[in-house]
Amino acid sequence: MALLDKHHIIERNATLLLVGSLFVVTIGGIVEIVPLFYLENTIEKVEGMRPYSPLELAGRNIYIREGCYVCHSQMIRPFRDEVERFGHYSLAAESMYDHPFQWGSKRTGPDLARVGGRYSNEWHVQHLIDPRSVVPESVMPSYGFLKDKPLEIGDFSTHLVANVKVGVPYTEEMIANANADLLAQANPDADHEELLARYPKAVVGDFDGNPNMVSEMDALIAYLQMLGTLVDFSTYDETGGYR
Repeated sequence: MALLDKHHIIERNATLLLVGSLFVVTIGGIVEIVPLFYLENTIEKVEGMRPYSPLELAGRNIYIREGCYVCHSQMIRPFRDEVERFGHYSLAAESMYDHPFQWGSKRTGPDLARVGGRYSNEWHVQHLIDPRSVVPESVMPSYGFLKDKPLEIGDFSTHLVANVKVGVPYTEEMIANANADLLAQANPDADHEELLARYPKAVVGDFDGNPNMVSEMDALIAYLQMLGTLVDFSTYDETGGYR
């Protein structure tokens, strides 16, 4: 009863209630924030994750430029309906090299976090040129112009250097071979040994069906074909680790 009476005193005194509330919030904030100053990384490392290859990075730049994130998310939530439709729920580590991340907030189109390898290059080309020819109910506009637009490569190493400045672990070797790796990934007849050593699981080939030019569509499809393919979820334990 005495404890209850004291509680009433706090509830009826606005000043005491405010001071008590601030005290509780302060303690909770300290408990949550202070450990972050002692942790080097708050993201659990996941086997298989790597920086984007130069061609994938170019495709990601186009993905952002064209506003694809406005209608497509890249964040599968851990709910049964989402996992059954899109695949394993997204891991924080899968976005660790994204600056900015592409989680999105709206799904006019489906989530793309696991779209890599689900469709052929030819399907993607047709879908980008005439979306309703493969998805009749689609409201997506045509991006056929990407096939006719040569990819502006320049000195692509500068893109890797910029990402290094925000923490992406590109090596000196990756930076030095940026242009060569970009061109090799879009050429099915090139020697891909060094490319794949630097960027395991990189999908190689003539993505847009035109071997005479590396187009913006080549880069975009290379990026899409990589999404969700780097982590081997067959060895991933649902409790949060690898078996």
